[in-house]
Amino acid sequence: MTTALITGASGGIGEAFARRLAEDGHDLVLVARSEEKLRELRDELQAEHNITAHYIAVDLTGFEADKQLFDETEKNGIEVDWLINNAGFGSMGDFATLDLERELGMIDLNISVLVALTHRYIGKMRERKSGTIINVSSTAGFQPIPFMATYAATKAFVTLFSEAIAEENRPYGIQVFALCPGSTKTDFHAAAGIDASMGFKGQETADDVVETAMRAVGSKRAKIISGWTNWVVATGVNFLPNSLITRVMGKGLRGKFQKDQ
Repeated sequence: MTTALITGASGGIGEAFARRLAEDGHDLVLVARSEEKLRELRDELQAEHNITAHYIAVDLTGFEADKQLFDETEKNGIEVDWLINNAGFGSMGDFATLDLERELGMIDLNISVLVALTHRYIGKMRERKSGTIINVSSTAGFQPIPFMATYAATKAFVTLFSEAIAEENRPYGIQVFALCPGSTKTDFHAAAGIDASMGFKGQETADDVVETAMRAVGSKRAKIISGWTNWVVATGVNFLPNSLITRVMGKGLRGKFQKDQ
C-alpha cells in the first residue's frame, strides 16, 4: 500500500486529494496548520476507507519546518511514495500597497517550501526508483498578471521547475508534474482578498481538479491544465505578447485597485 503526503490538506484541493486517495486505498500523511481540521479528516478517512492516516500540524513557513516535517516522517518509518505539494496562497492588489511580509511569505510557501520538500523526498524516491510528485501550480503562471504580480510569478516558477525536474527524474521511474487549475471553487479567493463580485466564470470544483490529476498519473506529461476552457485560454496566451496581455489585464483591474489614478 502506498503512502501520500499532502500539504495544505485541511481544505480545498488538498482535502479533495486526501479524500480521493483514501478512496483508492492509499495511506496518508495530512499536513496543514489546523490540527483540529486535520484530526477530524484523519478520523473520518480512516473509518470510511480502512487506511492508515497520520496528520502533522505545522506552519510550513516556520524556521526549518520542511526539515521538521521530513524528519518526522523518517522517525516514524513512513515511506512517502506520493508527494503532493499543494500548500500555498495568493494575493491581489496594487503591489506597492500590499503588505510586504505577506508577499515574502507567499514566495516562501509557494516556492521555497515546495522546492525544499521536493528535494528532501525525491532522494528517497530515487533509491526506490519509483514515486509521484504533484506540484499544484496555476494557469495564472502562464502570463504576467498586473495586480496579482507576486502570485502569478510564483506559479510560473512552480510550473517551470516541475517540468525541468520531471525530465531529470524520468530515468529513475519518478513522475513529476505541475497541476495547473484555473479559478476553482475553494476558499482561495477569500484568503487572497479577491472580491467574489469579480465573477469568475466556468469555475471547476476541487474534485474536478483532482480527477484531472489522477487521469494524468502514469502519463509522460509534465504540465497538466485542468479544464477545457482553462486549456484554451492558457494555450492562447502563448500567441500574444506579454506587453499586450499586461496592458489589457491592467486596464481591466486598475479601476478597482488604483481608484485615484
